[in-house]
Amino acid sequence: MTDTSLTAPNIKAIEDKLVAARTRLILDKPFLGALVLRLPLQAANPAWCPTTGTDARKFYYNPEYIQELRTEEAQFVLAHEALHCALSHFARRQHRVKHRWDLACDYAINPILLEDGLKPPPGMIMMKEYVGMSAEEIYPLLDDNDMTETMDQHLYDKEDNPSEGSGDKSENPLDNRASTPLSDQPQDSEQEPDNSGGSRSLSACTERSRSGVEGNNTEQQQEFDEQEAGGEPPPPPLSQQEADDLSVQWQQRLAGAAQQAQQVGKLSGVMRRLVEELLQPRLPWRTLLAHYMTAVARDDYSYTRPSSRRGDPAIFPTLKSHQINAVVALDVSGSVTDKELQDCLSEINAIKGQVRATVTLLACDSAVIEGFPLRFEPWEEATLPQQMPGGGSTDFRPVFEWTQQQDQPPDILVYFTDAQGYFPKVQPNFPVIWLVKGRSQVPWGTRIQLN
Repeated sequence: MTDTSLTAPNIKAIEDKLVAARTRLILDKPFLGALVLRLPLQAANPAWCPTTGTDARKFYYNPEYIQELRTEEAQFVLAHEALHCALSHFARRQHRVKHRWDLACDYAINPILLEDGLKPPPGMIMMKEYVGMSAEEIYPLLDDNDMTETMDQHLYDKEDNPSEGSGDKSENPLDNRASTPLSDQPQDSEQEPDNSGGSRSLSACTERSRSGVEGNNTEQQQEFDEQEAGGEPPPPPLSQQEADDLSVQWQQRLAGAAQQAQQVGKLSGVMRRLVEELLQPRLPWRTLLAHYMTAVARDDYSYTRPSSRRGDPAIFPTLKSHQINAVVALDVSGSVTDKELQDCLSEINAIKGQVRATVTLLACDSAVIEGFPLRFEPWEEATLPQQMPGGGSTDFRPVFEWTQQQDQPPDILVYFTDAQGYFPKVQPNFPVIWLVKGRSQVPWGTRIQLN
């Protein structure tokens, strides 16, 4: 490889490789693909991006690094950056030392991607003892002076302030070893061998970029040659407000991606566990419920060709909207209080007017309660009778048997319950959201933790 900048056709070929890798993720692993799609691709200056990186807004890449990757390895690096964002690593560091936190985040992400079947690129780091642990759990187990290189650049975070006594003195956003004291030299760290079938090193240009970064002091590293590839400085680190806003945004994207993947039957077990652990304790159930119902009711565009008698051969998009048919089932077996039922119904009322939803309300313990179903149009407030019978054992099957007897299935079914009862053996062909009080699990559908 020469030292000259890549030509435009080569840049396009490299971007085409990333687009092809992203498309393959969307088809094979739609959960990861939907997250990756949220990060626009941006070629970066090799002076500050030896491999890849993200600022939680874009996917930055060194074209020469991507050029050497196989397509399946490009899928790994795309998913790696997307998970940094989806897991809100940019908002969870708090008081921790940056480089040590960056390592903990990589150690947390890489085993997840490996278990999901992705092929790692050279330079991927993993330690078996950290498998299944979060970055917060891994961080205190890392040596203070561990200067193992991360696979990518975490551009969303600012460097440690030396005045705060941090062990990380460098202001370089890529490599914290530039001004490390001699007593804090890197120590050996176990790395996962390359699983791609051969031992391959990073490109010569990548190594030159890293060595060049390590050889400059802080002020020199902030002076970028505008004539170099990209010619742009790195993106500024996120402010606290930006990080907080993006964290909520990415958690909503995470919920939406999980729902899409689940609907097509391609949400793997490892990703399902990840989503449940992340969303249940962090995002309020009201926000999640609103997100799912809004996703079902989303307006879309149609490109159907109009009648030829109109004379205009051009096809213009037409906005198509439809009123969704939602079924809301309430578990009245006695484990859920009247106040909790009213709280749930209040949230349904708040959402259904916004998304133009007709709500069919069912109350059920071991059977659908007499007097139900009740139907409410979008402009009507859904209410419960003064006296709610019930108190028997819990059986979810009558509600789903009722839906099968209708002329058409609902667009979405929301079930408010403690999830302790008899489930149908076969998953229906429409989205089901379980609003669960307690810790019981559900065999299928989307589970949202209430408390």
